[in-house]
Amino acid sequence: MLHQKYYKEHGLAISGLVMHHKIDPLEYNREVDDALPLDGLITPDPDLRQLLEDIDTSKVKLWLFTNAHITHGQRVVRLLEIEDLFEGITFCDYRKMPFICKPHREMFDKAEAEAGVVSAQDCYFVDDSHLNCRHAQVRGWTTAHLLEPDLPEPEEKAAQYQIRNLETLRSIFPQFFKTTKTVDVDQ
Repeated sequence: MLHQKYYKEHGLAISGLVMHHKIDPLEYNREVDDALPLDGLITPDPDLRQLLEDIDTSKVKLWLFTNAHITHGQRVVRLLEIEDLFEGITFCDYRKMPFICKPHREMFDKAEAEAGVVSAQDCYFVDDSHLNCRHAQVRGWTTAHLLEPDLPEPEEKAAQYQIRNLETLRSIFPQFFKTTKTVDVDQ
């Protein structure tokens, strides 16, 4: 499947479409990502909101890091009703050519610069992509790979931590939470 091929080769399917088929990324974003009928599919998640609200932002900065274009990224967090909990967002800018995305080093550089990171060791990263997690881990970020609940564990771990539920972050990083709850850790 072309989508999977470009995702694996470029980190993002649209990147391969732009490079090999001269697709206009902004038109693609308008016609595909922004046109997806997400209202009703993505709904407010009170548990996710509570988890994020429990993070002590005097100790850690909440920052979104997405391969989506800004409009899609903002739309998703708005639908989840968590947009007010983040200090900023690093996104794949479809307006700039060639655009960069995770897992490329330049995208991680961009995220660090935009978030005001001084040291890679200060970065804590959660992602559902094995490839993105592996690159973040190599970079020196403390990384948790969020696994799909129904999928088997990968043969090779991508990160120091493998989790199946975001609540597990409370057990892995208790120092960043205002309150603690006991959660099984999938490592």
